Parts: sequence; C-alpha cells; structure tokens
Amino acid sequence: MQSSHSPNDASHQGNSAPLKRAMSTRHLVMISLGGAIGTGLFLGSGEVIAQTGPVGAILSYFLGGVIAYMVMLCLGELAVHMPESGSFGAYAKRYIGPGTGYTITWLYWLTWSVTLGTEFTAAALLMQEWFPDSSMWMWTLIFGAFVFSLNMISTKWFAESEFWLALIKVITVVAFIVLGLMAIFGFIGYQGQETAPLFSNLTAQGWFPEGLFPIFTTMLIVNFAFSGTELIGVAAGETKDPAKNVPKAINTAIFRLLIFFVGTIVVVTCLLPHQEAGLGGDGVSSSPFVAVFQHIGIPYAEDVIRFVIITALLSAANSGLFAASRMMWSLSYKKQLPAVFSRVNARGIPYVAVIVTMIGGLPGLLSEQFAPETIFTNLLGIAAFTMVVVWMSICLSQFNFRRQWYKEGKTAKDLGFAAPLFPIVPILGFVFCFITCISMVFDPSMRISFFGCLAFIAVCYASYYTFYHNKS
Repeated sequence: MQSSHSPNDASHQGNSAPLKRAMSTRHLVMISLGGAIGTGLFLGSGEVIAQTGPVGAILSYFLGGVIAYMVMLCLGELAVHMPESGSFGAYAKRYIGPGTGYTITWLYWLTWSVTLGTEFTAAALLMQEWFPDSSMWMWTLIFGAFVFSLNMISTKWFAESEFWLALIKVITVVAFIVLGLMAIFGFIGYQGQETAPLFSNLTAQGWFPEGLFPIFTTMLIVNFAFSGTELIGVAAGETKDPAKNVPKAINTAIFRLLIFFVGTIVVVTCLLPHQEAGLGGDGVSSSPFVAVFQHIGIPYAEDVIRFVIITALLSAANSGLFAASRMMWSLSYKKQLPAVFSRVNARGIPYVAVIVTMIGGLPGLLSEQFAPETIFTNLLGIAAFTMVVVWMSICLSQFNFRRQWYKEGKTAKDLGFAAPLFPIVPILGFVFCFITCISMVFDPSMRISFFGCLAFIAVCYASYYTFYHNKS
C-alpha cells in the first residue's frame, strides 16, 4: 500500500523506481549557491545599477535577499515536513489546490527550461569574445552536451560536480569583494588614482539619481538573481537526513548569498559610475566584474573573469536541468504526464525527463539566426516571472499548511522546523513577490514576456481541468 504522506519521497518504493538519497548539507548549500550565482549576478547586476543608481541598487539587492529569505523559511518548514522531489508542486497541490499544484510544477519546469536558454546563450556570447569567427549554435550545443552529461551519470556525480563548479564562482566573488574593498580603501591602486576612492561615488550624483521608482521596477531582475536558492526544496527528496540538513543548508546559503550580492554591488557602485555599470552597447558580455578587475590592473582580467562567468553560467544550467527534470518526474509519478517520464535508469536518474527538459532548454540555438540580445531579454523575463510566481505559491502553501496544523491541535514546537513570526513571514513574502510580478508591466522590454507567462498559466489550468481534474 502506498503512503499518502510523501508519494514523491525519494525513498518511496512505488510503481516507478525511487530516486536516490545521495546529497549532504555541503551539496545542498553549493547547489543552492550554484543555482543563484549566475546570469542574475554577473550579467544582470549592471543593469540594475544603471537603472537605480548606487544606493538604489544596494537597497534593491538587500530587499531581494530579505524576500528570498522569507520564502526560503517557508520552504524549509514544508521541505522538512514533506521532503518530496516534487517539492513546490506537491505542496501547492495539497495546500492550495490540485490545479494550482499542476500549474506550479509546470511553471517551475518552464523557469529552468528557459533559464537553460539564457545560460547557454550568455556563455556562447562570451566564447565568441575568444573565438569571434565561431558560431553561436556550436557553443550552445557543446555546453548543452556537457551539462547533459553531468546530469545523466548519477545524482551523486551531479551533486559533486555542482559543488566544485559552484566553488569556483564563490571563490571569484569573494576575491572580487576583497580586492574591490582593498581598492576602495586605497590598499591597491585603481585606474591610476592617487587617492582612495572610498565611498564617495555612492552619493556623487545624489542618493537616488534615477528616483525611487526604478528600485521597484528592477525587483524582478533582483529576485531572479536570488532564484536558485529554492533548489534546496527540490533536492530535499534526494538528501540524506533532510530534517537536519535542509534547515542548515537554507540558513547557510541565504546568508552567504546576501553577503555576496550586497558586497558585490557595493564594490561595483563604489568603483564604477552607475551609468557605466549597465550592459550598454557591448551586449551580454560586458559584465561590470570585467570592468572592475581591469581597472584594478589584474593581468588577463578579462579572460579570467570570462572563464569564471562561463563556469557560473554552466553551473546554473547544471542545477536548472536537475530541477526541471525532477518536476517532470513528479508530474509523471502523479499520472499527469505519460509514465515514460517517471522512468529511471539503474543509477536512479529520470533519464527521459532529463532528455525532454534538455530539448526544451535549447532556444539559445536560435541566436545564430535571430538577435541574441532580444532572445536573452525575453527568456530572462519569462524565467524571472515564473520563478516569482512559484515563490508566491511557496508562501501561500506554508500559510495554509500552518493554519491546518494549528486546526489539528498541534503547535509550532511539534514541527521539525518552524518558520518564525507566523503569519507575518508568509504574508510579507507573498505580497512582495506579487508586487514584483506587477512591476513587470512597467518595463516595456518585459511586457511581451509578462503576457506570454499569463497565457501559459491559463493553458496549464485549462489542460488540468480538461484532462486530469476528474482523475485527481
């Protein structure tokens, strides 16, 4: 007899083969960091700085970190209570509604499938800096094959590879912050300046030279930068001792990300005029990281940072493919996709789901024929919007779960991990995420993505109530 408590638990022995528990705390932390430190930080941060100004960008990323932390606290409570590989979709199904659970699962699949496209496109653009005569599709294909291989060998191999890939960019971010602070305080030279820049650049053109409104309109980019932290919830179903490891990983990952992101923005805004921090005319490859290292005078700075950014992008894609394939596995397990998608090989990999997700993540190949910048912007918008909607579902699921928990006569002390300050945390997390979604309407470059995502959500609900409603 199947357990109704955790049908997607990796240890569950159902009709399909189980996924394997092979991850530890260090794997969870690095998977979370690896998913988050990618396009949003290395390539999106410059655009936020250009639109908001130095102080505005610092506030945006700090607020983004607070929002992410509230969402992750909600997720931690749910993931410890129900460590399922279906994660958010399973929680939404149980505590919001089956149609919403189905839709959230597909949205998260779309988030990471689309993100694969942004990561591969950005990495290919960077490779063209080294090899200008090479083609976009070739690099996209090479990177796709690499990430696909990492995901197909075994869960343990994926986790270990992600640990080391993520470690490279963590070391780089730490080095960037340390060297940047040394330049700010005059311990090392910066662009031939005789005196230390200090923090005068932060307010050189006023506290908010672009006004307060851009702080809110850029929140979508900022929240996207923090996306990936929720991978802990997806991986919980394949983690050893989730009750112990999941809360530890959430706290470790989110605080490190907050330090990394805010520290990075402080360094960039102190050392670069905010108008020069954006992507500008040079496109995706002009990261503010490169500009700062060049001004510090690090030899081969551009090449070093380009390599690190490519590593970061592939790391995020690696985590994304893992997450999206588990969403498909979950849908198939719940008989909302054909059974073939829940098939796993001898190493416990849902290989059909990995293959199909990989195919869905290759729109970057179109960049050879169409404008890569346009594709990049639209893919980024779709990924960011769907991610924030998923975050909203996590907050609402935890809110409804806790209310039900109390109705059963239980207390917060009875939980393995309880999010603090209930109901303030889930309510604020939900409201801030909702505001972030609405802000997308005010960005002309994001409107197509916004309405496209709404159409996708409508199709998900329609397909659920057409094909699966009576079978639930």
